[in-house]
Amino acid sequence: MTSEKAPERVCFELRVKPELLDEYIRRHTPVRPDMLAEIAAAGRRNYSLFLGEGGRLVGYYETDDDVAAQAYLAASPLAARWEAEMAPFFVGLDGRPDQAATPLTPIFQLEDQLAAAGDPLAASERRRDDDAPTSTESDAP
Repeated sequence: MTSEKAPERVCFELRVKPELLDEYIRRHTPVRPDMLAEIAAAGRRNYSLFLGEGGRLVGYYETDDDVAAQAYLAASPLAARWEAEMAPFFVGLDGRPDQAATPLTPIFQLEDQLAAAGDPLAASERRRDDDAPTSTESDAP
């Protein structure tokens, strides 16, 4: 049996200046193809941004090695140009957005806790299947 390492899950927060929200959204609808390719080449996947009230921006991505992904993007001239273009959109930012975002601390992840608990949902499903009548039981008078 091969055990595959779970990806690192990274979540971060930034605040977009309210007066620049429309332009920020426009620049992400869609993101330029060359920047999308650069993010993927860095090893980030399942990358999402969520916008809340007052310009609160929460980002999430998965990667096999976040240190390597960050180093790749930090060394990328394409990412440096993109981040320089994006920096003016953010409140209280000191440095490049991709390197100065506030990381959020994970406290709950369903799959991790299910695995640690021996996957009780899967056990519950098995019990229900075991309790279901078989065709011969349901045909009995």
